[in-house]
Amino acid sequence: MQLKDYQNVAVRKLLTRSKELLIQGGNKKVIFKAPTGSGKTIMTAEFLKQLINDREIKEPLSFIWTAPRKLHTQSKEKLEKYYEDTRALECSNFEDLTDKLINENEILFLNWESINKKDKNTIVKENEKEFYLSKIVENTKEDGREIILIIDESHHHATSEISQDLISDIAPRLTIEVSATPIISSPDEIVSVPLEDVKLEGMIKKSVILNQNFKNVLSGDSLKTTLADGTDAMVLEEGIKKRAEIAKAYKDAGIDINPLLLIQLPDRKTQAEDQVKNDVERILKDKYGMTTENGRLAIYLSEEKENLNNIAKNNHETEVLIFKQAIALGWDCPRAQVLVLFRDWKSLAFSVQTVGRIMRMPEPDNGHYKQEILNHGFVFTNLADIEIREDVARNYVTIYTSKRIENYQPIKLESVYRLRQREKTRLSPKFLNIFLDEAVRYDLEKKIETKGQKIELSLISDYEADGVDKLTNAEIKGEAKINTENETDLQKLYDFFVKNNLSPFYPEDRSIGRMKEAIYYFFRMRFDMEYTNRFTEIINIVLSSKNSQHFCNVIDIAKEKYITETQKREDELKETADWELPEILNYGGNFTEFKVKFSALKPFYYDNKWKTEESFIKFLEKSSQIEWWFKNGDRDATFFALPYVENNERKPFYVDFIVKYKNGKIGLFDTKSGNTIKDAREKSDGLQEYLKKHKNLIGGIVTNTNSKDFSGRWVFYKGRGDSLYPDDFSNWELLEI
Repeated sequence: MQLKDYQNVAVRKLLTRSKELLIQGGNKKVIFKAPTGSGKTIMTAEFLKQLINDREIKEPLSFIWTAPRKLHTQSKEKLEKYYEDTRALECSNFEDLTDKLINENEILFLNWESINKKDKNTIVKENEKEFYLSKIVENTKEDGREIILIIDESHHHATSEISQDLISDIAPRLTIEVSATPIISSPDEIVSVPLEDVKLEGMIKKSVILNQNFKNVLSGDSLKTTLADGTDAMVLEEGIKKRAEIAKAYKDAGIDINPLLLIQLPDRKTQAEDQVKNDVERILKDKYGMTTENGRLAIYLSEEKENLNNIAKNNHETEVLIFKQAIALGWDCPRAQVLVLFRDWKSLAFSVQTVGRIMRMPEPDNGHYKQEILNHGFVFTNLADIEIREDVARNYVTIYTSKRIENYQPIKLESVYRLRQREKTRLSPKFLNIFLDEAVRYDLEKKIETKGQKIELSLISDYEADGVDKLTNAEIKGEAKINTENETDLQKLYDFFVKNNLSPFYPEDRSIGRMKEAIYYFFRMRFDMEYTNRFTEIINIVLSSKNSQHFCNVIDIAKEKYITETQKREDELKETADWELPEILNYGGNFTEFKVKFSALKPFYYDNKWKTEESFIKFLEKSSQIEWWFKNGDRDATFFALPYVENNERKPFYVDFIVKYKNGKIGLFDTKSGNTIKDAREKSDGLQEYLKKHKNLIGGIVTNTNSKDFSGRWVFYKGRGDSLYPDDFSNWELLEI
């Protein structure tokens, strides 16, 4: 699994902070706050792997991983898969601890319910066999190891009295509380993953849209929606229509994904709830032909489970799933894209946890799609009482929708945007070809010796370590016994060699694998040696004293070439020949409606961030010469951008406003005020260069001569950037609209 950039950053922060706290001594606590869908479990798994391999950590460590309900089982399965190749840590259940202790680099997985002291269950209850939790902890510490406690989904239980007693009994050297919405109580450190970073990497959807095409009004935390007047059948119909629309978009794009509609029932077990379920099943069968018998409907309730095998598979035939709130925790099905909630919930506090089941992207390695509908989740509900309390949910959940005016005529602007590159911190498959090319230029084939090569201890005599088991990340004693015929020892030595030669790239497993693959491929191409049956021979050749420096030289040259090429790609901008205003834009709870006449998208929503923009909008609204204006955004290909150069790098410039005049001309204006004017010199040059190349366009940097209350003249700049000054408007032109 290839970690994303933000994941590597988070792992590094966790590692640095944890090491600092471990060195300080005492019982410390770290909050790890990461959004739903960001890969919390995988980041934590990578952090633990790097922690045990870190040379600065002297004491041996054991781990306890706790989670609510059955989430600990899912976490154990994920970690076992993650450690499948490296065997970095051992994952165990309570009954697996045959030595009555947690071994070094072993993780004990427990769920909170099983260690609730009030229930006096077998795990915590003292017994004659001395096989209970507190004794296990005691034995582990007596064996010379510190315990690190991971509390997954900590907001569910970590603050309860029972939980606090348990943490006190375990007395871990370090506690890591993991949650999207932690209930923070005096932590020593907080490591956070920004929601925006997760969205930018395409791991989660851009937003979740609430009751699309129905008017929503947010007042404080309370949300009113016109769909509250609709019946359950009407809400269900909206959900099914949206699922069908998404399915068509996937099909038209040639993507083999069958989107899933979720119908979530409340936990309460009442007769009314049973009736809702029965009504839903009847409508699905009679109106849409969806039943459990034909596989189009699945049910995931404690008392009834149907068609759940492989339901998370992207092209699974099931279209609708009925489930309950309790099952939502930890349940992972990225093709789920529409959520329906009925009125019998009574009230709902909308949070990122609520929409967590439809936040994930089904193909995170591919990121977001060109078809915008596929990049959003959708919630339909006829609840009359909805609250949106969390700041994160307020920004992420789309409450308002704005649509392009019907009489809009295409403008076909040339636009640019930057494709997100992920190759600057790790090696991509491109490294393989670069390495092979540089090996040919270096004449590596002729410079190395292949006959009778053996790893010599002199190669590692400068290192210190406890033995071969520590080779992957630790230093090595010259006296260490190395069996050059033993594949396990050789693999560790080879990993160590590659890792030492990776800098400045982050030494994550995928990058290590890329470099190893390049070397294997060299032997296959030049010597017809397959590593699968001649592994021992190949590694002895690479790491022998006569050859290792030659491989280091080629690796260094290849890395330099790779960095140059990826940097060049980073500078490249993708071009769009005929950009148009977006048909729909979605806005969160931090936006409010701004009453205007000439906005190209209606209603117009604004976040009230910039007084200059707001004043310019009021100026545009007084015009009798314009047909419409559009407040541009500042991300990806959705919005308009033109190229400009800053520090010898081409960048996209997202101008603030696009204005369509009644005479057919189009204006491109970017509002600035005060000192921000001189910061726009390069952008101004880029804008003027763009305007020269395209007929029928006018525009420039625009400002008001009175930056205090915007009561002065509106002027715009068409000159050279180096003559642009914040307090001198003598070379600006009056903007007449």
